[in-house]
Amino acid sequence: MDKIPMTVSGHQALREELNNRLSVERPRIIQDISEARAHGDLSENAEYHAAKEQQSLNEGRIQELESILTLADVIDVSRLSGDTVKFGATVLLIDEDTELEKTYQIVGDPEADASAGRISISSPISRALIGKEVGDSVEVTAPGGAHSYEILEIKYI
Repeated sequence: MDKIPMTVSGHQALREELNNRLSVERPRIIQDISEARAHGDLSENAEYHAAKEQQSLNEGRIQELESILTLADVIDVSRLSGDTVKFGATVLLIDEDTELEKTYQIVGDPEADASAGRISISSPISRALIGKEVGDSVEVTAPGGAHSYEILEIKYI
């Protein structure tokens, strides 16, 4: 399997989610199952079936998190520098059509959250930005249509 690039903060967030699922969610779900069992006939017990479904989803996410964390290649972005965009860069862009400024940090797939300004290294905009410098214009073809951006600033924080 290939390593999964990840920032220190993204790795920490996934580790915290795993710990929460193991130490808080798992015991709570086990308690819910136990209480539902006490209500009698399991074949017609909706609470029992709902709790078992929760258990299945939680255990699946635990396995997924453990796999991701095992394959994580944690990169300390604060130790990076340079004039070109690469993994971990925080990039200030201006949309050349609308004149709106946007700030994105390029992160690993598991920690991406576009609404929080963290975009996946494998996203169309990240792929277009990699290797570019301040002042460069990039054309991004995305599912929502083509956009042109100019790079205003590149930081590694």
